[in-house]
Amino acid sequence: MELLKQLTGTNEVAFAVLVLSIITIAGLVLSSIKFGGVGLGITGVLFSGLFFGHLGWHINDEVLQFVKESGLILFVFTIGLQIGPGFFASLKEQGLPTNLCASVIVLGGAALTLLLGWMLHINPFAAVGLFSGATTNTPSLGAAQQAITILPLIDPSTKALPALAYAVAYPGGVLGIILALVLLKVIFRIHPDSEVAEFEESRKCLTPPLQRRSLTVANPNLNGLLVRDIPTPDHANIVISRIQNPGGGVRVASLEESVHVGDIILAVGTEGGLDDFQRIVGGRSEANLLDFTSSVHYRRIIVTRKEPLGKSLRQLALHTAYGVIVTRIQRGDVEMPGDADMILQFGDTLQVVGDTQGLDQAAALLGNSAKELGITHYLPVFIGLSLGVAAGLLPLALPGLPVPVRLGLAGGPLVIAIILSRIGRIGPLVWYMPSGANLALRELGIILFLASVGLKAGGKFIPTLMSPQGVTWLAAGFCITLIPLVAVGIVARLLLKMNYVTLCGLIAGSMTDPPALAFANSMVKSDGASVSYAAVYPLTMLLRILCAQVLVLLFS
Repeated sequence: MELLKQLTGTNEVAFAVLVLSIITIAGLVLSSIKFGGVGLGITGVLFSGLFFGHLGWHINDEVLQFVKESGLILFVFTIGLQIGPGFFASLKEQGLPTNLCASVIVLGGAALTLLLGWMLHINPFAAVGLFSGATTNTPSLGAAQQAITILPLIDPSTKALPALAYAVAYPGGVLGIILALVLLKVIFRIHPDSEVAEFEESRKCLTPPLQRRSLTVANPNLNGLLVRDIPTPDHANIVISRIQNPGGGVRVASLEESVHVGDIILAVGTEGGLDDFQRIVGGRSEANLLDFTSSVHYRRIIVTRKEPLGKSLRQLALHTAYGVIVTRIQRGDVEMPGDADMILQFGDTLQVVGDTQGLDQAAALLGNSAKELGITHYLPVFIGLSLGVAAGLLPLALPGLPVPVRLGLAGGPLVIAIILSRIGRIGPLVWYMPSGANLALRELGIILFLASVGLKAGGKFIPTLMSPQGVTWLAAGFCITLIPLVAVGIVARLLLKMNYVTLCGLIAGSMTDPPALAFANSMVKSDGASVSYAAVYPLTMLLRILCAQVLVLLFS
């Protein structure tokens, strides 16, 4: 450290950059070490900071505070941009039971934190740190520290307690999640292979893939009807993409096209929907209309222009303007039929059928620029950051709490990012960030935050860990991890008959813990647990951040 001081002289910023860089390098090396496929992940940077803090390394407090808060804001804002588009969808239908279970795990952990803090006489701010560390959730630690700063008459020495308790509880949190998965498997004598087979079968029923089917129009009631007037089953979203008259060529099935008995149409939908539609139309045809490619083609077009955003396919009327039909829409990992009322978002990939000229015109309207997908637009980002910080500072009075609640620099940017990314576009502003850029900024933010927190708390970590108080923290943290997971897991299995693959993803997602997800996927030898992990992650992240702040206020 003395060498660094001699090198940088009186330049506090240069000294801080070098110290934090050394901490980060050591932490990332530590993060890469795994045992049985499980490691510390990015939290290795925190333990690296604790180590160097224990050795007596320190930097200017104001610089350290700025780096810590900036990293936290950047981290939670990019998380919000990532989870926002699917946040509300995750609360619907099949995501509802898993989100309810995940919410019980979060709230149960918070209640247990209050109980153990009172029973074991744990310092209130340390108890909040145990809640974050035992659940391996770093943003909630940041939220707790933010909440502490707004409380009056707080002893500065207590501000380091959440980070100390977090570090003590974190290893037990990782082990507790794994132990919960193993215990549930043993308790219910689960055979992972059969659970995976059952899960895959149920997933096919819930999200059946889209198919094409050639049908012969044999129903005389359809004779002369326009394509848009052909009745379809209520539960099915069927798109007719091509049509062929007897002895004629294949052409795009415009909505204004009329059909006649003997015509062959190509329909796109799910297997069940196509079965029902076939009963309405007539019979199945062996003709493959895709073989006739002289005039009708299909192309994948990416929505990258701002003008179509927020508009439905009906409003764009591509079939009227250019004679093309959208048969499918790919949004992330989800493929959907080209429903006329589907609202387009930036980055959607449309499968479009038509002639070459019409496809070129549709591509020009929609953008279809892969390069545009890789561009980060910083004006919306900084507008979102400003709104998030402002929202975090607004006081919210809640009954029963001694002081108003603030979302803080952790909750404010997260909530605003979720809302903005869900909206997608306001005027010329598009809240879209390429996944690579999002991941890079997110990782940078959390690295800066963890390095700063670890360095600040490092001087007291080893003495605390080796003391009776540290042992108490470790045991309490392990209980906060294990008890809610096992209790909810048993209820979910017995009452909800939840598949073990789904349960594994639920447990990992309720802790927002990627290493636990990797372990779960290795246990069931399938990536199916990622489905429920992704379904509960957004709500769980938000709840943990809010719970940490509420705990601080309840303890104050």
